Amino acid sequence: MKRNRAFSFALTAPSMVLLALLTVFPLAFTVYFSFTNLNMIKPDQMKVVALKNYVRIFSDPYFLQALGNTLKFMVCAVVIETVLGLLIATFVHNLTRWQKFVRTFLLTPMILPPVTAVLIWRIMLSNNYGIINKLLEAFSIQPVAWLNEVRTAFWCILLIDVWQYTPFAFLLLYASLQGVAKQQYEAAQIDGAGTVAQFFFITLPNISGGILLVVLMRAIDSIRLFDKVNILTRGGPANSTATITQYIYNYGVGSFKIGYSSAGSVIMTLIVLLISAAYLTRTFGTGR
Repeated sequence: MKRNRAFSFALTAPSMVLLALLTVFPLAFTVYFSFTNLNMIKPDQMKVVALKNYVRIFSDPYFLQALGNTLKFMVCAVVIETVLGLLIATFVHNLTRWQKFVRTFLLTPMILPPVTAVLIWRIMLSNNYGIINKLLEAFSIQPVAWLNEVRTAFWCILLIDVWQYTPFAFLLLYASLQGVAKQQYEAAQIDGAGTVAQFFFITLPNISGGILLVVLMRAIDSIRLFDKVNILTRGGPANSTATITQYIYNYGVGSFKIGYSSAGSVIMTLIVLLISAAYLTRTFGTGR
């Protein structure tokens, strides 16, 4: 028994050290650099500038617009994907035939690599040869520059995200539905409860944990939105699709302003922690 405990400790100690190296140190350095003016072109001129980066970033209209776009995208994506995922999961769960085929078919968009999915949609939304504009022309409708107009670019990116990640919400909620006891529905039917009543008073309470998990994971992932924006619009037109990650990338990679971009990274991290605080409190506060 003592040997087993010693062996477990020997395995645990290196794991904790590795965890610290992979998470704590990078985060600590990012926080430190956010208080400096580090520029990789002139690293020898680095000095501590206190809160100057944070003051500047919150007074930058570009950042404020990127922050607004990110939060708007997060809310829209989470609400639409969660609702659609729940409806689809309920529909598939109640199927008596072809359930496995439908389930597999619905998961196809999620299986595609994000870059591949974005490139497919970029071809479809192309001004000149995209299939969507070709269909519009077939009905004598003027083609639309979907990714080059302020009124459509943001919603196109949202549409792609909904198409690709609604299956993720569906998968988690479908798994949650499998855990709901059928006896509850049978008892409700005996009491005369209809389909709608069963959904609101049996299904939703039983899968509330799954819904919360979907909301949390999609919210965090939406905050980190980058690949679609970088490939399709690079934040344009007129910064209408700019996001926090795009902002950080432009200054950190594009301009080599590591100190300034680190401040943006810290702000994004704090936003993610605020979003996940309720779920983490519920999970670890109850000892689960």
